[in-house]
Amino acid sequence: MDNVKKKEVKTIQDERSREAPCITRRKLLMLGGLATVTTLLPPGLLNRAAANGPGSLALAATGKGQVSSPVAARTARYPRKKVGQLSALKVDEPVQISYPGEHEGHLALLIQLGVPALGGIGPQQDVVAFSAFCTHQGGPLEDRYDAEYKTMGPCEFHLSTFDLTRHGLITSASATQNLPQVVLELEGDDIYAVGMLGLIYGFPDNLLPV
Repeated sequence: MDNVKKKEVKTIQDERSREAPCITRRKLLMLGGLATVTTLLPPGLLNRAAANGPGSLALAATGKGQVSSPVAARTARYPRKKVGQLSALKVDEPVQISYPGEHEGHLALLIQLGVPALGGIGPQQDVVAFSAFCTHQGGPLEDRYDAEYKTMGPCEFHLSTFDLTRHGLITSASATQNLPQVVLELEGDDIYAVGMLGLIYGFPDNLLPV
């Protein structure tokens, strides 16, 4: 009987060995990763990569090995514009400026807070500038600076308030985006605006007219 059982077991093992092997977890993950990569590649690049085997897909995705054509990057170039002088500022007295252009929607406030702020310039890192329009529905904020809390707001439309010491972080009410901050540089006593952090309300692009 023992010999019969051994023969039956061996027969079953032989039949299984002739079946297609099961896919391993490692191979499944590799195939899944390659499938993801292929969806990100343009058809021409995918065909070139596939012709060289699965390994070339990863090279194509990372820009190494089989791929030699560079991808052009488009960057925004903001103007460098003088917007004030450090010696002329007074703590908690906002000064209206216009940046990056002269459009009325580009109105911003240049403020010496009297306390250090993220993105601030000057000896105390307390000089900042922000868009004068709420990011929710464009409510005017030029007269909404709160010197006690160093905030802009509450907006008269829906009471949105922004912390000027923390990159215009929204702290209350309806807005879901931070108040756009003007990037500043100090050259001697002169203050220059050189860029924007965040999208100004009402504009598809900070550098384009409405």
